[in-house]
Amino acid sequence: IEAGCGSGATITRLANRFKESIGADIYDYAEPFKYQVEKNKAVNCSFRQIDLEKELPEQQFDRLISFEVIEHLKREDSIVSYYNVLKEGGMAAITVPNKWWIFETHGAKLPLLPWNRVPFFSWLPKPIHERYANARIYTAGRIRKLMEKHGFTVIDMFYITAPMDVLKEGKLKRLVTKYIFRKNTTSVPFLSTSIFVMAQKKMQHEQA
Repeated sequence: IEAGCGSGATITRLANRFKESIGADIYDYAEPFKYQVEKNKAVNCSFRQIDLEKELPEQQFDRLISFEVIEHLKREDSIVSYYNVLKEGGMAAITVPNKWWIFETHGAKLPLLPWNRVPFFSWLPKPIHERYANARIYTAGRIRKLMEKHGFTVIDMFYITAPMDVLKEGKLKRLVTKYIFRKNTTSVPFLSTSIFVMAQKKMQHEQA
């Protein structure tokens, strides 16, 4: 299952590796999802309009993915739904925006500033940032603590580097991709837009 699937561009590409897959989103993406199913020739892949903060699908799943979604939940503790929708031993792969990236990835409602992606705004203390930002933002420690609070065991975590698709093709882009963003992951928080987390739902005997 993909929580916050949007048009389904991701889940439909993975669907044929599983017996069944479902894209879930609070908004109605039925038509664009259908297009992605046809485009990617996805089999046994369907869309459900559902608010995972309030309700759960009737079945449980072996795998869950959710990319750049948790920061938009009304309550971050609602990720307990991610835990509940997984079978015992099930795996979750999620990403959240990285606090230490130079630019505010989701923008902010700042007075007197028409440009909402102000450099270093995300570095401000949490109370100030969350008052004006359009979404929450996370450090590696914060997302780990949140996942573990709701029963997950964090298996792996790493920083994803900034995509360079916003830069036009040319010397600058070639220079940046050659010397700064050579790999998809980094150990330097300042070079990362997102944090990737792989976590597992504990088996019942491990929860005791």
